[in-house]
Amino acid sequence: MGVRKDLRQAARHGELAARHQVELVRENGVVREARSAPLVPPPATGTPADIPFTNAAEAPDSVVLRRREHGAWRPVTAAAFAADVAATAKGLIASGLEAGGRVALMARTGYEWCVLDFAVWAAGGQTVPVYPTSSAEQIAWILEDSGARHVVTETAEHTAAVEDAAVGLPGDGGVALWQIDAGALPRLRLLGEDVTDEELTKRRTALTADSLATVCYTSGTTGRPKGCVLTHGNLHAEAANTVELLHPVFKAITGQTASTLLFLPLAHILGRTIQIACLMARIELGHFPSIKPDELRPELRAFRPTFVVGVPYLFEKIHDTGRATAEKLGRGASFARADAIAVRFGEAALGHFLGKGPRPGLGLTLAWALYDLLVYRRVRKELGGRLRYAISGGSPLDRRLSLFFYAAGILIYEGYGLTETTAAATVSPPLQPRPGTVGRPVPGTAIRIADDGEVLIKGGIVFRAYWNNEAATAEVLDDDGWFATGDLGALDDDGYLVITGRKKDIIVTSGGKNVSPAVLEDRLRSRPPVGQCLVVGDNRSHVAALVTLEPEAMEHWLAVRKRPKDTPLADLCRDPELIADIQKAVDHANKAVSRAESIRRFRIVPGEFTEENGMLTPSLKVKRHAVATAYAAEIEALYE
Repeated sequence: MGVRKDLRQAARHGELAARHQVELVRENGVVREARSAPLVPPPATGTPADIPFTNAAEAPDSVVLRRREHGAWRPVTAAAFAADVAATAKGLIASGLEAGGRVALMARTGYEWCVLDFAVWAAGGQTVPVYPTSSAEQIAWILEDSGARHVVTETAEHTAAVEDAAVGLPGDGGVALWQIDAGALPRLRLLGEDVTDEELTKRRTALTADSLATVCYTSGTTGRPKGCVLTHGNLHAEAANTVELLHPVFKAITGQTASTLLFLPLAHILGRTIQIACLMARIELGHFPSIKPDELRPELRAFRPTFVVGVPYLFEKIHDTGRATAEKLGRGASFARADAIAVRFGEAALGHFLGKGPRPGLGLTLAWALYDLLVYRRVRKELGGRLRYAISGGSPLDRRLSLFFYAAGILIYEGYGLTETTAAATVSPPLQPRPGTVGRPVPGTAIRIADDGEVLIKGGIVFRAYWNNEAATAEVLDDDGWFATGDLGALDDDGYLVITGRKKDIIVTSGGKNVSPAVLEDRLRSRPPVGQCLVVGDNRSHVAALVTLEPEAMEHWLAVRKRPKDTPLADLCRDPELIADIQKAVDHANKAVSRAESIRRFRIVPGEFTEENGMLTPSLKVKRHAVATAYAAEIEALYE
């Protein structure tokens, strides 16, 4: 088994493990703070904008990317990538992008996104990512708030949405708009032919670690996204330290040349920082625009990465697909046994490596070997055959799932972070995994647990401010640089962080999408006969909702349809016509958000949320925990 061999070899690489030292601060016998010194100091000069050009100068013929064209993966050298970045940057300058100007980028993950991101920086600009699933309302807000007047889209549909959103923006200049599918990069290349290399170098080298690199919008409790201001120094601190922590270890232990297929949305900061880190370390990188397992699996088999970075949703779907395939073949019971054996074997094998128990017994080892032939090797094959490691972030990964993949020969490391921390603030040490935790502080970062249990973060990865929002910044960032995450957690005796809950109401799906329930709930309640509602989906595959019926509105609804006003509620909850009307209310709510944030399923539930039954506050706000507890069975039914 590859991972077990790797971990045995790891024991002979103590000097690599010792590189990640963590200082603990105890108060009353409890670890309250964990600090990790940086492995890479802040650069005296230069920024991530220099990466393509540094690679081209130092190793022009090295393959840094592979580009998917006509169903095949074509290698892209460092020199070729730098040339694409330079030509695109010149086109942006020729089109009127000024130093410090912002460019909104609305596209799926792909080579062009990567070129454009570095081109914006090379031109001295700042990237404003926009999720390709964003609603017109969200696009309009981001363009207005950020002041971006240059926009690159991927498809005609995206272009139409931006054009609609741009109507009525302040100023009379409109937006300069390019579409990738319509030849945006070739057009920019032609446009920039007269811009000199000297002008481009001047723009790029004027940047410093304190220069603003990107404004990433993230959902807030009011439903309006807030722009996180991230500097080139933030991006360097994240990418350089994680590369220095992880890459030497993986390379030394496996002997493989590292490569990864990136399928996370590049509008999400985790995808961006992985991209920067890979190019910084010259780790071969490919892009794919979908995380849907049926679309992704063939590309994983073709690309054959050595590691991937994903969200729990991906690993859940791979596991679920294996089960479904087995059931179709009449082997559901066999898969269930393989699953149970994997968890037991993974627990014992990992515990032995960590010095916490004996190695797996002979019977368990033989059972594992049998199911490795029947099940686990098929999982590895579906992921390309060379995959040895994965990193999961965005939300907690189920411990049983982590152990299943470990037994299947794939070790999943977990991390934790937010847009405000430039992605990962913690990560599992590569030679000291601990499933059930989200790891220890990334080098250069400190984690502290506040008196109320809130997780606080400090270090070079912490964002500067929310764009145009001093009040919101002051709420989460104190004068000493500690960022209040809104998450609750605890540090164990070795400085590993465990996330125990959420202080705020923001929902994080298992796909890593942040969802503000307020905007959905407000719009849903505005449409009769909906009474109260609760949007759910934290650590789930999708967003769903519980809906109650407003008594007076229901009287009207029944009267119009000439139905008895005493029709049993149980009958109404299953009534197709009523369900269709509630669906219209759900559709209205969904118009305010992206597809990933939209309500996929709902359930009409009996009763009401009232102050008297403890489900509403005196100000008529829903007590989320109380409702979730009272309707736990109904919520579970939404995900069956």
